Amino acid sequence: MAATGAAPFVDFQDVWLAYNEELLAQNHFAVEAIDLQVQRGEFIAIVGPSGCGKSTFMKLTTGLKMPSMGKIRIDGQPVTGPLKISGMAFQAPSLLPWRTTVDNVLLPLEIVEPYRSSFKARRKEYVERARKLLQKVGLAGYEDKFPWQLSGGMQQRASICRALIHEPKMLLLDEPFGALDAFTREELWCILRDLWTEQKFNVILVTHDLRESVFLADTVYVMSKSPGRFVVKREIALPRPRELELTYTKEFTDIVLELRGHIGAIRNTGISAAATAAAVAS
Repeated sequence: MAATGAAPFVDFQDVWLAYNEELLAQNHFAVEAIDLQVQRGEFIAIVGPSGCGKSTFMKLTTGLKMPSMGKIRIDGQPVTGPLKISGMAFQAPSLLPWRTTVDNVLLPLEIVEPYRSSFKARRKEYVERARKLLQKVGLAGYEDKFPWQLSGGMQQRASICRALIHEPKMLLLDEPFGALDAFTREELWCILRDLWTEQKFNVILVTHDLRESVFLADTVYVMSKSPGRFVVKREIALPRPRELELTYTKEFTDIVLELRGHIGAIRNTGISAAATAAAVAS
């Protein structure tokens, strides 16, 4: 993580978003008053009830949506459109069925500059990079298989490789392990942990899994009901590197239960952020 006082890598300043002009005129916002500063190399997780605006926040962070009010800066630059410095992975791996695993991983290099213009000339080098990345996540021997020949967990590993192949400064993960069984999910936690430890890119993880958020993140943020805003910031002071055995300790489960209590309070209040803030503070 960056030293205290360094300029934040992600900087949201009083950001509000209404999805169209009509909703804006009605003061109907999907997210409101988002103030967030994330240091370079930090791993954060965002949790909250369904429909609270977690995915909307991700769209703002990637530049797929522009705020109705407020300012967003990523890596010191104002966000004015889709970012090239980020990689994304979702709950559905969405691999192209007619492409092999390695060719699916190579896809960003074919479409994102500066790689696109040199892809043909440097294809051999890029293929080698993709194969090494696949080996790191346990897919050695599956590089030339098609998606239908891979399990769900294998497909998600390939999806993470695809998100990282262009060496982004920031990885955005929207419920990436939600559809997997518990054992496979924990395997992928450890793979993500190891990749992040090695490369120290920024990570923003949206998840419903509180154990996942506490195991992986430096800081967990809890969002209120819609209109979403951050109402709890919980720094996770558990030492790194973290092993799965940690998840069975009282220290770990106490943090999970604390976060569960905050979300329970949010569910039991009205939708106003002010009421939510009061509830989680009590």
